[in-house]
Amino acid sequence: MIPIFRGQVLKGVLQVDTRFYSWLSTLEGQEVDVIVRKKRKQRSLQQNRYYHGVIIKILADHCGYSPEEMHEALKEKFLGTQERDKHGLIKMKSTAVLSKDEFIQYTNEVIRWAAENLTVYIPDPHLVDF
Repeated sequence: MIPIFRGQVLKGVLQVDTRFYSWLSTLEGQEVDVIVRKKRKQRSLQQNRYYHGVIIKILADHCGYSPEEMHEALKEKFLGTQERDKHGLIKMKSTAVLSKDEFIQYTNEVIRWAAENLTVYIPDPHLVDF
């Protein structure tokens, strides 16, 4: 697993925690890729509760799946796969890596698909207690 380190750019200099340098030292002598991007807003706990407690629950009950099976099926349908790992196994894209806006788009696509293809109504978050 590759860790993600948070930092801040001040006057053109990257400020990071010392753990970053400890990790960097494990790569001594190797070529590396460096990616620096603006921090993305992560989805909220409330979004997560709505997704698992409302969307996944309703669809799993309707389809006869366990919540875990439903979550995996939706990830495959709407997020696709990332790649095959070194063993040839397919790595599914995780919802955890989605930004707040990407997660909203994902849940909206799931809700629309459920209505159009399964005739399943999923209430808006402000209309249900979860």
